[in-house]
Amino acid sequence: MKSLFKVTLLATTMALATGAMAEDAKPKTDAPVAPAAAASTVKFDNEDQKAAYALGASLGGYMHNSLKEQDKLGVVLDRTQIQAGFTDAFDSKSKLSDAEIEQTLQAFEARIKEQAAAKAAAEAKVNEEKGAEYRTKFAKESGVKKTESGLLYKVDAAGTGNAPKDSDSVVVNYKGSLIDGTEFDNSYTRGQPATFRLDSVIPGWTEGLKHVKKGGKIKLVIPSSLAYGDNAVPGIPVGSTLVFDVEILDIKPEAKGPEPK
Repeated sequence: MKSLFKVTLLATTMALATGAMAEDAKPKTDAPVAPAAAASTVKFDNEDQKAAYALGASLGGYMHNSLKEQDKLGVVLDRTQIQAGFTDAFDSKSKLSDAEIEQTLQAFEARIKEQAAAKAAAEAKVNEEKGAEYRTKFAKESGVKKTESGLLYKVDAAGTGNAPKDSDSVVVNYKGSLIDGTEFDNSYTRGQPATFRLDSVIPGWTEGLKHVKKGGKIKLVIPSSLAYGDNAVPGIPVGSTLVFDVEILDIKPEAKGPEPK
């Protein structure tokens, strides 16, 4: 049982490590176990049998998805040996001692992390280069301005009133996309604007939205250094330059506390 927990923990580490460098984090749709149609016809003698099968399917499915991500790093483990190790350990016939298992898995975990980091760095470099090319081209468009931080913006409508401050909350509609046009977020399609404090978002937004007022519309082209850097987030690869079209619907000043007595 101790070895099984070690394998499960390793699978978790592998999933996190490889997931962090994945091109995107969209939900996986691959079915790791038997198709639903086939499963619906299976009969078990009792609930304990069904629970036992479900446990095995859960472990197998989790490992399946983890190994698929690991394969992308070029580390392909022999599935037959994985099954043999599981079976042998389950029957208390493991060919390796607990100490050997722990030492081997620790070394393997370190190798996975190292290769995941290397792959992420390579992907970030490519995305940074593509982003720089895109920003250079965008900077030449009419009406585009560039700040000292590297943020590019184009005001489509200035709005009225005062520009938001860091401590203000803004109500906005927006569309976010990658430089190839791939959309990763859109409040318009959700049918509900977003509200957030201006200093609680990525630096590119905090800086950029100060160039418009209530009712204003602005296009932001944000280098990765002012966005998510080398961190992969759902729908956004590492090192990505981001493009946002933002409309400020309202600005809400920070609520003041009670006057001191």
